[in-house]
Amino acid sequence: MAAPAWLVARPIAHRGLHDRAQGVVENTASAARAAIDRNFAIECDVQLTRDLDAVVFHDFALERLTVDGTGRVAERSAAELGGLALKDTSDRIQTLGDFLAVLGGRVPLVLEIKSAFDGDVRLARRTAEVLKGYDGPVAIKSFDPEIVAALRELAPDRPRGIVAENRYDHGEYARLSPLQKHAMANLLHYERSRPDFLSWQVQDLQSAAPYLCRKAVGLPVMTWTVRTPEDRERAAAGADQMVFEGFVP
Repeated sequence: MAAPAWLVARPIAHRGLHDRAQGVVENTASAARAAIDRNFAIECDVQLTRDLDAVVFHDFALERLTVDGTGRVAERSAAELGGLALKDTSDRIQTLGDFLAVLGGRVPLVLEIKSAFDGDVRLARRTAEVLKGYDGPVAIKSFDPEIVAALRELAPDRPRGIVAENRYDHGEYARLSPLQKHAMANLLHYERSRPDFLSWQVQDLQSAAPYLCRKAVGLPVMTWTVRTPEDRERAAAGADQMVFEGFVP
């Protein structure tokens, strides 16, 4: 499907408009409300729970953001995760359904499906199920081309995008072969994944894949994560909208 105009109409608050020093932590209801108050679109992440629900949380592990949680998100049920205290806030981990209730369709949501690149599409399936009951503007994205390809059938009425960069050196990509990393950096999966938009790393915007998709194919390009004046200049020159963090545009 063609990407809707709302997808890049407003700056997109990375994991909500969070400010941990003020008790507003990423991917929480407070971060969502702060973005809504300023009419920014929201980017958030979802992870799969042990009982196959989707929760709004970025990391695969609990240690960075919770007070005493340990281990992987996937080892806990949604109810157990909701009972964990988050650091520096009174907010708790929410299911995707509860997070959508906070939004109430007031601003667009760009939802990233996290993936271990193991062929598991259960999180994509659960995300699509939850979104069936939501009328607000939502686009779905993932780093994993297989997830994006699966969304054609799982959520055909939602815009879908690929998140990408030029290098895949992070430990999260350890299971990928050099050939797979090359294909992802150069969108060689394009015929299979058929994204409606791109979400490209801001330092890598002057690369052939995002440039040609934007200029020749007409795909909207959002860019992540914009944090500095230099990043804003790169975003303005090479993308249609920015996913920002650490300042208020």
